Formats: sequence, structure tokens, C-alpha cells
Amino acid sequence: SSSFTGSNSFYKKLLLSVDNCIPSHGRRSTPVSAVSSDVVKSRKITPSNLLITKEEGLELYEDMVLGRSFEDMCAQMYYRGKMFGFVHLYNGQEAVSTGFIKLLKNEDCVVSTYRDHVHALSKGVPARQVMSELFGKTTGCCRGQGGSMHMFSKEHNLLGGFAFIGEGIPIATGAAFTSKYKRQVLNEDCDEVTVAFFGDGTCNNGQFFECLNMAALWKLPIIFVVENNLWAIGMSHLRATSDPEIWKKGPAFGMPGVLVDGMDVLKVREVAKEAVSRARRGEGPTLVECETYRFRGHSLADPDELRDPGETA
Repeated sequence: SSSFTGSNSFYKKLLLSVDNCIPSHGRRSTPVSAVSSDVVKSRKITPSNLLITKEEGLELYEDMVLGRSFEDMCAQMYYRGKMFGFVHLYNGQEAVSTGFIKLLKNEDCVVSTYRDHVHALSKGVPARQVMSELFGKTTGCCRGQGGSMHMFSKEHNLLGGFAFIGEGIPIATGAAFTSKYKRQVLNEDCDEVTVAFFGDGTCNNGQFFECLNMAALWKLPIIFVVENNLWAIGMSHLRATSDPEIWKKGPAFGMPGVLVDGMDVLKVREVAKEAVSRARRGEGPTLVECETYRFRGHSLADPDELRDPGETA
């Protein structure tokens, strides 16, 4: 579709940087973290000129600020010993969550990862319930039994956060299949869609490819959203995959593949609008790759010593 256009200049810079760091004998002369650092420093974020109403703008701004403030408070509470286990924060990636989820209806489903607090907030789960869950309280959205990585709310159709990569994608595919089954077999008036969020590291996982195949084969109403923050824990995305342009995997399975600036909420929202509309019209799935970045380490227990200091700065 002509609506799905994305510049791959960012990846050209990535690949050029990699080529410059690999001598003829095939060994890297500089660490990959330095490669990514140069690209991040050279990247220019240009403001979007996409139009929205004042009310829409305020809603997007409020949701993103809520997500950032919530995660910063989680960090404070964790370091004060009020939270336990692994806590993965979403700082820096708010535009992706807000850009997609704020377009959805309550009946639409969202499937998250272990970095799920902000997805829950964007879907409408009260902040008090999410924070209570992190504190292990019975007033949490899972009665304190899920914790940071397993946010779930039947009321808001948040189908869960998942601790292992790729776990949530089959669940999301099943939810999308349910929507199509209701419409085609049970003859219900159902236009519900499902959005599955996952990271760049997951895109080398078998479940990802299997579910892309099934979703395209059955034209399921699902949007696969890759939050490409360039790092899978401490593994650079450039070292982990033969082709860093994840969006290209969509057309390989017969669905649109889209590349979008995940740091620009208006651009994310514009792409999300078209992808969600396609799904509601029964035209099948879409793969959307959002170029984003996490400002903190992989988790609050991660000293974040693997990334180049200049890059994080």
C-alpha cells in the first residue's frame, strides 16, 4: 500500500557504520557499541507536521508524561527496596505505546512483553492498580500475583505481559483469530483488532515467523509492532540478525511492512491509524517497525555497562 512508506536511511547509516568497522580480514576493529553510538549521535529528529486536534494532542501528551513519571517513580521505589524481582522500565519508548494504544477501543486487545507497565497505563488500567501490582498488593490488577512482568486486565483487554521473548505473539495471534471467528463463523458484529508489542531481539525467534505466516494466511486482524531499541539486553541488534531491517520481513509473508520513527508520536499514530483500519476492514495483518531507544538499562538490576557511555549520554 502506498500509505506504508518509511525511510530506511537510518539503517543505511547503521550498515555503513558496520562496514567501516570490519577490516578486510573480517574482524571488528571497534566494539559494536561504538558503532551504534556514532549512529545515534548523527541521527537528527525532525518534528512531525502531521495535524491533530488540540484534544488529541493533550491526550497523547498526558499519556506519555504519565508513562514517564510512573516509570521514574518505579525506579525510586525499586532502589529503596520497595519492589523486588526484575523491573524493566519503558523510558524513551513512550511514543510507541501512546501512538498505537490510544487509537484502540476498549474491546481491542493488547499483548505486551516484560516491559509492560506503560502499555497497561495506555490501555486504561488505573495507575494505582499497576503500582499496587508492582508492590505485590492484593489491590493490584493481578491481585499482587503477577508482578512487573505479568500485567493483565480482563476488563481492559490487556492480555498480559510475558517474561520470555516471543511468548505473547502466539497469544495475540489467537486473540486475532477469535475476532475473525466471531465475525465469519458466529456472524457477530465484530471488528476487534489485536496489537502485539515485542522487541527487536524477538524477531529472530521461531514463534515470530510462525505467527506472521498464520496471520497472513488467514488474514487475521492483528498488528505486529516491533519496538526496535537497538539492544537486546546487551546484544546489539546489528550483531544479532543478518538483515537489521525488520520491516522487510512483512512483505516476505505477504503483508505490508512499515518503518516509522518511534520517537515521534504523531508519525507513529499516523502509521497506526492505517494499520488498525486495514485490520478492521478485514484486509489482514501489518508488521510495523518502530525505531526507538530505551534510556535506561535492560532492567533496574542491569548496571548498563555494555553500551558505550557516549551513546547513552
